[in-house]
Amino acid sequence: MAPPVTDRGLKSIVWQKIKATVFDDCKKEGEWKIMLLDEFTTKLLASCCKMTDLLAEGITVVENIYKNREPVRQMKALYFISPTSKSVDCFLRDFGSKSENKYKAAYIYFTDFCPDSLFNKIKASCSKTIRRCKEINISFIPLESQVYTLDVPDAFYYCYSPDPSNANGKDTIMEAMAEQIVTVCATLDENPGVRYKSKPLDNASKLAQLVEKKLENYYKIDEKSLIKGKTHSQLIIIDRGFDPVSTVLHELTFQAMAYDLLPIENDTYKYKTDGKEKEAILEEDDDLWVRIRHRHIAVVLEEIPKLMKEISSTKKATEGKTSLSALAQLMKKMPHFRKQITKQVVHLNLAEDCMNKFKPNIEKLCKTEQDLALGTDAEGQKVKDAMRVLLPVLLSKNHDNYDKIRAILLYIFSINGTTEENLDRLIQNVKIENESDMIRNWSYLGVPIVPPSQQGKPLRKDRSAEETFQLSRWTPFIKDILEDAIDNRLDSKEWPYCSQCPAVWNGSGAVSARQKPRANYLEDRKNGSKLIVFVIGGITYSEMRCAYEVSQAHKSCEVIIGSTHILTPKKLLDDIKMLNKPKDKVSFIKDE
Repeated sequence: MAPPVTDRGLKSIVWQKIKATVFDDCKKEGEWKIMLLDEFTTKLLASCCKMTDLLAEGITVVENIYKNREPVRQMKALYFISPTSKSVDCFLRDFGSKSENKYKAAYIYFTDFCPDSLFNKIKASCSKTIRRCKEINISFIPLESQVYTLDVPDAFYYCYSPDPSNANGKDTIMEAMAEQIVTVCATLDENPGVRYKSKPLDNASKLAQLVEKKLENYYKIDEKSLIKGKTHSQLIIIDRGFDPVSTVLHELTFQAMAYDLLPIENDTYKYKTDGKEKEAILEEDDDLWVRIRHRHIAVVLEEIPKLMKEISSTKKATEGKTSLSALAQLMKKMPHFRKQITKQVVHLNLAEDCMNKFKPNIEKLCKTEQDLALGTDAEGQKVKDAMRVLLPVLLSKNHDNYDKIRAILLYIFSINGTTEENLDRLIQNVKIENESDMIRNWSYLGVPIVPPSQQGKPLRKDRSAEETFQLSRWTPFIKDILEDAIDNRLDSKEWPYCSQCPAVWNGSGAVSARQKPRANYLEDRKNGSKLIVFVIGGITYSEMRCAYEVSQAHKSCEVIIGSTHILTPKKLLDDIKMLNKPKDKVSFIKDE
């Protein structure tokens, strides 16, 4: 399961680094400042701290740099921004001339390397009002204790669109991603051996070479002026097409299921209780969420009522069944443990909402999906005719087009590509001509669609002995990769290194573990090596779960997984549909 909630992993590391490099750097006893953020730094701070943390650092107000603001000339301002022309121009507007300055002085901290052109622009305009101008090298969002994102969903289009006019955009975004990945390594204080999945596309290879070069430069010129050798860790870069199945399959562990089936935006879940509409944020500060998010829905549905009964019985405040309405009454009567029960109510509502979607339609779909994904049924018998398995889903009136497309894709993945004639027939029968690019465009990710691939599908680990639920037999491919990387079993032809593999790396962290006895779980982690993974084009919630499971099983190696953005099946299909459209038809909000 996930690490204890007191150790928020990556989130804590990022907050401590921001605290040391930004707040401690400009703190003055008894002095309050205004803080200015752009879109990216707003997300970054929201992911690792609360307003109370900022107050403790002497920040009185947090403002959006893009918006018009009233001057507060008696106060100093702390600018925490990305090194983009849009953010820098907004800063310069605040200090147009001495009489128009909005604030008494400015402290500027950039998330990443600031280009000379922007730096010179600042220097020429208002160097006298600037007390600090520094780069802090945190250009990623710590989404969870072991998950990060670069927050560049549009990278998907640039990396996989077949349009040759996007080549410059792709080069720019690859450079930017490489810079961001280096800041992940730097924040973890690692100079890892970089390797990548060599086929079928060359995105991973190109990005890995860029990262390797930038890591070398970074550790030559870091603030200590010491060249840092390779550490015990590995960084693995993979293209999204490595496992198409996990992106479209209905997953039944709690977090993945909820984000797939329910309209959760920005981690905010809306629900009704006691006749009122409420909102809850699904975050790691909620220890119950951390405890149950990776568990199967069946386990969650058993566990939450048990927890509720425990709380209720300790307060001797309930009789008989624990229903939602009874709990609402109970909360009114007993304010001192209202907060404790609120969390249980949120997650029970969430689980019940998932089941309300699951029971009528998704349950039947799941059996078909599992049989197609694995090529065997629940009894372990080989699926002889995949089309026969697929047909009932296509003929059903209960499934929407997205679900039918997901099933067709699983069918095509299972037979490793199909004929043009067969695909046309499927598209016409299901009447999805307008959505057919959601299927065809997978070929741009290196996934065989038409014609059938002559190459065999990669072999999978035999997990038939592992206990699992019948409708959750599929294991994401990333789990095999993580386990093999830690056990040093990845084929070096398929997974080449960009640089000389560090001699000490034997995949288990045993080198450092032998030096002294392990005190406890967290100490163990500090001694062990890290396996940092980056997937170009998005990761799924089920793949995030695998990072925690593998870290838990191999305590001497912590897995940190990240991507350009987080995927849900519906969003991914929408993005895939747009790959062969011209750039102006695809809406992006990007500050070039």
